[in-house]
Amino acid sequence: MIGVISLAIVLFCSLAGALCYGAGSQGAVGAGRRLNFVAGAGAAVAAAYLMAQILADNFGLAYVASYSSRELPLVYKVSAFWAGQQGSFLLWLLIHGAAGAILACGQRMSNSGLAVYLALEALLTVLVLAKSPFVPTEATVTDGIGMNPLLQDPWMAVHPPIIFLGYALLAIPFAYSLGALIRPEPAKGWLEKARQWSLLAWAFLGGGIFIGGYWAYKVLGWGGYWGWDPVENSSLVPWLLATVLVHVLRVARVRESAQSLVDLAAIFTYAFVLYGTFLTRSGILGDFSVHSFAESNVGLTIALVNAFVLLSGLLLLTWRAKAMPQGELYNAYGSREFLLLLGMLITVFIATIVFLGMSMPLLTQLAGKPAAVDTDFYVRTTLPLAITMMLVLGCACQRHFGGRVLALGKLPYLALVLGMAAALAAGVRQVLPVLLAGAAAMGTAASCRSFRLHGLGLGGAIAHAGLGLGLLAMVLAGSGSQQVSRELAVGEAQDIFGHEIVYQGQEFTGDGTAKYYKYTVDGREVAALTKLHLNGEDAAREPAIDKTLGGDVYLAPTPTRAARSGIRLEKGKSAMGNLFLYRLDGIDIREEGDKMRVTADIAVTDGERVEHAKPSILATSEGGTSAPIEVMEGRERIRLTAVAGDQRSARLELMPSLQEEMALPVQTSISVKPVIWLLWLSAALVCAGCLVAVKK
Repeated sequence: MIGVISLAIVLFCSLAGALCYGAGSQGAVGAGRRLNFVAGAGAAVAAAYLMAQILADNFGLAYVASYSSRELPLVYKVSAFWAGQQGSFLLWLLIHGAAGAILACGQRMSNSGLAVYLALEALLTVLVLAKSPFVPTEATVTDGIGMNPLLQDPWMAVHPPIIFLGYALLAIPFAYSLGALIRPEPAKGWLEKARQWSLLAWAFLGGGIFIGGYWAYKVLGWGGYWGWDPVENSSLVPWLLATVLVHVLRVARVRESAQSLVDLAAIFTYAFVLYGTFLTRSGILGDFSVHSFAESNVGLTIALVNAFVLLSGLLLLTWRAKAMPQGELYNAYGSREFLLLLGMLITVFIATIVFLGMSMPLLTQLAGKPAAVDTDFYVRTTLPLAITMMLVLGCACQRHFGGRVLALGKLPYLALVLGMAAALAAGVRQVLPVLLAGAAAMGTAASCRSFRLHGLGLGGAIAHAGLGLGLLAMVLAGSGSQQVSRELAVGEAQDIFGHEIVYQGQEFTGDGTAKYYKYTVDGREVAALTKLHLNGEDAAREPAIDKTLGGDVYLAPTPTRAARSGIRLEKGKSAMGNLFLYRLDGIDIREEGDKMRVTADIAVTDGERVEHAKPSILATSEGGTSAPIEVMEGRERIRLTAVAGDQRSARLELMPSLQEEMALPVQTSISVKPVIWLLWLSAALVCAGCLVAVKK
C-alpha cells in the first residue's frame, strides 16, 4: 500500500503543481514549488519502498517474485529494480522527479516550463500506475524466479539507469521549448539552459547505448555490438534527434529565426522517446526483437500519452508560428550555419530511415501480415548518408579562413587518404566503406584542426573527433573483420588468421554453476564462460576475447553435446545402463516451503560392489529442476527426470563422466576484429565531449 499511496501523491501533486505554475501568481507559484518537491519525494518513497521489498526478499509482490530470488547476488538484486517494465517505469519517474526538484530551485526554468514539466510527470505516473510494481502475487511464493542469467552482468546492471537518465533529461528541453511557446520569453533566457540540459541528456543516452552495445559484444557471443534490432533502434532514434536538437540550439544562439527549429527538434525528440517506449513495452515487437517485453496491456496507455505529447507540442507550435522570430537561417551556402543545418538535415534523414525500419512490423501489421526489414536495409540506406555527413562535418567545423569555409588545410585531406588506405590495408574492398573510412578520418582531422585554430571549443572538438574515430572503427572492425568456424580438439594447435589457437578443454567450477572453455591465443590464455542451470544445461554463454592493440580475436564456442541416454526403472527391478546396472529401491517426497523435493533411492552396481545414489527433483508450480550426480567415482552421471504418480517407477538420464565431456572437441566461431578498441574509445570521447561542452 505504501508504494501505491506514494504514487497517488505524485500524481495529485504533479497535476496540482502544474495548475499552480500555470496560474502564474506569486502565491500559486510558491505552492507549485512546494508541490513539485512533494511529488519528487513521493517518487523517491515509492522507489525506496520497492527496493526495500526486493532486498528483503518479499515475494508477496509479483514484481519481486518475477525478477529476484534469495540466491541472487546483492548487485543483481539492486538491478532487479529496473529489470522489468514496472520497475524501469518507476526508475524513469524517480529521475524525472529528482530533475524537477532541481529545476524548481533557483528559478532555473520559467513557470510555464515547470507547468509543462509537471504535466509530463503526471503522465509518467499514469504509466507507472498502469503497470504497477506493487501488485501482490496471486499465490504464496517462498522464492522468486530470479534474473535472466544473460542480464547478470555488471554492464547490464548500469545500462538501464543510464538510458533512463537520458530519457528523463530529454523532457527538460521539451519543457523549456513549450514553456516559451505558452508564455513567450526572450530566447537568451532559456536557449543556453536548454542547450546544457540537452547536452547532458545526449551524453547519458549515448553512454547508455554504448554500454548496451559493449554488453552485446562481450556477453551474447555473436560477435557484434549492434544488430539493428527494433528495440535497439528505439533508443538510437531519440539520440539522433537529440543530436539535431543540440546543433540547432547552437544555430539559434546566433540566428533567432532558428528558434522554430529548436521547438520542432525538442518536440520530436521527446515524442520519439515515448514512441520507442511504446515499441519496447507494448509487446508489439515480440516476434521481431529479442529485447522486447512480452505483450502488455500498457501499450495503449503509452500510445495515448505519446499521441498527446506530440500533438500538443505541434498544435502549440502551429498556434505560435506567426509570432516566432522571422528571418534567414544562413547568409550564404558556404556559411557555417548552412553547413551545420545541412549536416543536421542528413541526420534527420538517417533517423527517418531507422524509424521506418524499426516501425515496419507495426506498419505492415496494419496492412495485413507483419514483417520486418533485414539488417542490410539499414546499411545500404545509411552508408551514403554517413559519408556525406562526415564530409559536411569536416567543412562545417572550420572557421571562415579568408572568407572560405572550405579552406580545410592539408591535414584533413591527408587524413582522407590515410583513412581510405587503412581500410584497404584491413582488407576492406567495398567502395562505400572505404569512402566512409576516408571521410571519417577527414572529419576527425578537421575537428582537431578547428580546435587548434579556435573554431571549435574543446568539448565540440572531442565529440566530433570521437564520432569520426567511431565511424572509422566501424569500417575497420566491421567490414575488415574475418570469420571462420572450426572444430578444435583438445591440445591441437591451429593457425587461423595468423594466430596460433589451441583449445585446452573445459573446466567446471566447484559449485557446478558454470564451466569455462579454455583457449590460448598466441600463448595467451583466454576462456569462454557458460553459465549452467541446476540441471546442468547451458543457461547463458559469454565468448572468449583476446584483446590486443591490433584488435580482438573473438572465440565463441558452440558446445558439442555429450551422448546421453535414458532408462526407465521399476521399483525392485534392475535395468542395464551404459556401464552399470541400476535398481529403483524407493522414492521419498518431502515439502520444502511451496516446493516439493522428490528423491529416488537408486542402487548402482558394476558387478563387484553396490552403492546407493539419491538423485532428486525439486518441483514447483512452474516445473522442476534436477541436477546430475556422479556414481561409481564419477565414471558416469545420472539425473532423475521423472517419477510416476504411484511412485513405482522413475526415469533416469545417463550422462558420461565429466572427464569425457571435458575432452570432447568443440566447434568454435573464430573472428578477428581489427582495432575494435578504437570504437569503445570513440564512444567514450563522444560522451566526454558532450559533458565538457555543458560547462561552456
